[in-house]
Amino acid sequence: MRDPLVIPIDEVVARLDGFDAIVDARSPAEFDEDRLPGAISAPVLDDAERALVGTIHKQRSAFEARRAGAAIVARNVGALIDRLFADRPHDWRPLVYCWRGGNRSGALATVFARIGWRTSVIEGGYRAFRRRALADLERWPEELRLHVLAGRTGTGKSLILQQLAAAGAQVLDLEAIASHRGSVLGLMPQARQPSQKGFETGLWDALRRFDRARPVFVESESRRVGRCHVPDALIAAMRAAPCTRIEASVPVRAALLLREYRHFTDDPALLDERLERLAPLHGRRQVDQWRAMAGSGHWDAFVESMLALHYDPAYDRSMKRNYLKVDEAAVVELGAADAPAIDSAARRILASLEP
Repeated sequence: MRDPLVIPIDEVVARLDGFDAIVDARSPAEFDEDRLPGAISAPVLDDAERALVGTIHKQRSAFEARRAGAAIVARNVGALIDRLFADRPHDWRPLVYCWRGGNRSGALATVFARIGWRTSVIEGGYRAFRRRALADLERWPEELRLHVLAGRTGTGKSLILQQLAAAGAQVLDLEAIASHRGSVLGLMPQARQPSQKGFETGLWDALRRFDRARPVFVESESRRVGRCHVPDALIAAMRAAPCTRIEASVPVRAALLLREYRHFTDDPALLDERLERLAPLHGRRQVDQWRAMAGSGHWDAFVESMLALHYDPAYDRSMKRNYLKVDEAAVVELGAADAPAIDSAARRILASLEP
């Protein structure tokens, strides 16, 4: 019979893609806030059980808490094996962790090992991973060859990023990781933004995969993408990076935006709720005018007014203040709001970086 192998976080990171599964033994609430990339939830204590054991520890004693917790964990581990792991083969190789690499992961990993699975446990648990991820997010951005796609709202930057990725380029899509398009109207339909920790883990997972010798394309985001904050080292590296500026006519931008934000035309109540947030900035009269345009179906006029009065001034101020290399950037013109134009823009950007 094997015992679980306890491995330090540096070895975990080096071997992260080599395990057959990454198993999170923490409670569902802990898992929901953040977890290692690709982890599956296998809580040996659920949220209520974890709170109960903590209360016993505080009000009675550590011994009584361990005794009560052990009984609950024993029942739960058996149920987890039946429900989640009964079909795993004899040579399955899981990586197990909990908050500190202690009792919860130890209990689950010990049973795994006794079954015969080659089981590893993270020394220091999630806390060790979190410290390592934060340290890497401070260090890695300056190692990357970042190239920023700048351009006003609606110039197709996100679509061009997607086309660059499809062409094999390295892309850091901050909006996809944050599940937000980065503006007051930017929350994606049916999406829930990750926690700040979850956002940072998503960034870490993306950055660790990049080839440092090749360019990494990223959009000229602000420091905040919805409720998620871009780490200081990454935003500093983005602002110092060379840029390509995407330009498009107002009609092309309006067409792209109406396609991308179709959920607002389908759900006017959702649009009203988001527009209400602009009243302190633009005043009640202007917000009511925007509502009237949308309510009467004058969508092109609505989008063009939003661009002229809200998005373009805010974007221009931000770029002038933060992305100092944008004025010297090469310009790529997006001539139409269709797939061939997006593909052409992506190919021209790639060609401009070829030696």
